[in-house]
Amino acid sequence: MRAGAGEGMSAPMKKLWIALALFAALVVPAGAAPHRVVSVSLCTDEYVFRLVPKDRIAALSILAGDAPPIVSTIAHQVKGIPLIRSNAEEVYAMHPDLVVMDQGTDPRLHAHLLAAHIPILEMPNAVSLADVRRVTAMMGKKLDAEARASALLAKMDEELDEARERAVHPPVSALIYEPNGYVTDTVIADEIMDIAGLKDAAVAMHPSRLGRLPVEAVVAAAPAVLILNNGNEGAPAEADAILRHPALQSLKGKSLIAQTSLTALLCPGPWSADVAGEFAGFARRARALAKQSRTN
Repeated sequence: MRAGAGEGMSAPMKKLWIALALFAALVVPAGAAPHRVVSVSLCTDEYVFRLVPKDRIAALSILAGDAPPIVSTIAHQVKGIPLIRSNAEEVYAMHPDLVVMDQGTDPRLHAHLLAAHIPILEMPNAVSLADVRRVTAMMGKKLDAEARASALLAKMDEELDEARERAVHPPVSALIYEPNGYVTDTVIADEIMDIAGLKDAAVAMHPSRLGRLPVEAVVAAAPAVLILNNGNEGAPAEADAILRHPALQSLKGKSLIAQTSLTALLCPGPWSADVAGEFAGFARRARALAKQSRTN
């Protein structure tokens, strides 16, 4: 759009002009696949890295290389790819022919990209497995990577099917306990837990409005499985101290206390199913522990 476009228009016409400009920027041009793709957020990094050949990735966000891995599932695989902050200057410097960002985020950067005529692909938020299927198919189509997207979904289905086959019935109660006493009760976590033979105990335990539970409540509830998110084990912080609270040791013999990294659940995608098999294993071990307790 040329400088000064829209000047002198009536208010309704100006609104229409802005709407058309926004629509044009959201549509990835048809024809040749983008060859300099920049991703500016962690969740879009996860998709772009898996769907776009490395030689077509101009940059990912700095969080993609998060090390030790705390938020990124690809931290050890992005060597050689420029990692940038999501400001206009660093994005421009990559000379992108497509910028991928989370839908409805960073309005300032969005406006700068529009003004510079840089195509934008906004990725919708996914909160469920059904959303993951839709978003993955959409991203595959927009990034000229439909075969890769299909392969990601096929692997997800394989992992979920394997967990479903191993799941115990009826399911056992489970709580995912996070640093600072937060509990995980997202839709996708609940869906994967259900498939794996776990029943999320968080809602029945009435966490605070911020989604936190004190250690005392966890000990009193004694879920069959207590999953401690130790994704930060390489560089523990003060927030992780609650996961090592001595009171939790009183659950031994009553609850299976399992430690694992739940980074795969942070940005919902096909890779989130990577935890399904481990969850099914926790459920089976908890059921065995319960049987052993009854016979002693």
